[in-house]
Amino acid sequence: MRIEDLDTARCQPRFVGAALEDLRWFGFYWQEGPDVGGPFAPYLQSQRLDYYRKALAKLKADGHVYPCGCSRQDVLRALQAPHATEEEPLYPGTCRPSTGHSGISSVSASQAAPRINWRFRVPDGELVGFTDNRLGTQKFVAGRDFGDFVVWRHDDVPAYHLAVVVDDAQMRITEVVRGADLLSSTARQLLLYRALGWTPPEFAHCELVTDAAGHRLAKRNDALSLRTLRERGAVPSDLRYGWEPK
Repeated sequence: MRIEDLDTARCQPRFVGAALEDLRWFGFYWQEGPDVGGPFAPYLQSQRLDYYRKALAKLKADGHVYPCGCSRQDVLRALQAPHATEEEPLYPGTCRPSTGHSGISSVSASQAAPRINWRFRVPDGELVGFTDNRLGTQKFVAGRDFGDFVVWRHDDVPAYHLAVVVDDAQMRITEVVRGADLLSSTARQLLLYRALGWTPPEFAHCELVTDAAGHRLAKRNDALSLRTLRERGAVPSDLRYGWEPK
């Protein structure tokens, strides 16, 4: 059990405690985690920043990343919206240096230094493929299906891609099982594994759980949490096999 609590504004200790309680109520038990310890502690990402900084330093030293002063809105404006996806717009390369150099001078002079993100420079045109344990052969083209992505944010915390790669490698994770909406994220992460000299785990991507209208469950759509279902009278055995609130 690893707690991904790098978003300090939303990941408060009381939410962590509630999540652990709800998962145990549902029937999950783990041999390692923030509440039971283990050989790869700490299990809260907020306490693992030194590991992420070491990985970033290696990426900088090897020329895999460069500083970028663009905000999400800057990227959307540059793309004029039609080419942008809801999840992550394809970065147009505004701050990308012409070589692998990662010096600060590559940031646009109009951008303030405190707003610096560090982006991973993808090898344009390279086919990134892997065999998914559920969905079979997967192929993505770097620079077309995804662009240069942020690995370190301007608020001085690692982005999702870097943090999970570091944690999965150091915690010796052998298989990652997650939603099919993260297939292209796996392609990005495979590039990070290679740049850092680490062996990636196996991957299996599953269909998303959806609501009655076929929309994926998400907090922004008021999807019901385990806590809410529990309060409405659900029991774990019912939830595992399908349950509708009365």
